[in-house]
Amino acid sequence: MKHRVLLLLAALASAGCISAPEIVMVDRATALEEQAAGSFKEVEQRLARAGMSPTPVPLTPNQLEELGLQPTALVENVGKTQADRVDELLRRHCVGEGKDGLLVDTRRQCQARRLSADDVALVERVNRARLQLWQWMRTVRPGVPEESLRRSWQQVHAQGVVCGGWVEADDGTWGEKKC
Repeated sequence: MKHRVLLLLAALASAGCISAPEIVMVDRATALEEQAAGSFKEVEQRLARAGMSPTPVPLTPNQLEELGLQPTALVENVGKTQADRVDELLRRHCVGEGKDGLLVDTRRQCQARRLSADDVALVERVNRARLQLWQWMRTVRPGVPEESLRRSWQQVHAQGVVCGGWVEADDGTWGEKKC
């Protein structure tokens, strides 16, 4: 009985310590209430973000070429020298050996694929190297005119052009080198 009396006294004593519960009023609806009422703000924001984030569109290699883009090769120019790459461009008629001894961009006649930025840079390097070679040849043979040196070099060089390579004739027409 003593225990009951003590419990009763403890309950009465603690009743004075208990304060009234706080009631909080919210002026906005909860997320669940908003969704139930038809508000899908989070879903709308996700959809808007997805619209602003472009995703890739699958295109075929032919569609890329029509757009003027060149798809990357499955196998890069592994193990090919610059001379091999120039020969390939000559065979595909993307580049031609000009009658002045320089490589000429002939991409309108290009077969298979277009010229890449690497191909254009290669052609520029080769032409720059040829110009430097002709300048050196002038220092070795100062009395010979530059045009004569170029012509002599071009005649010897034309013999080594790859078979089927695109070559400019003396009359300005283009054709494949016959072997």
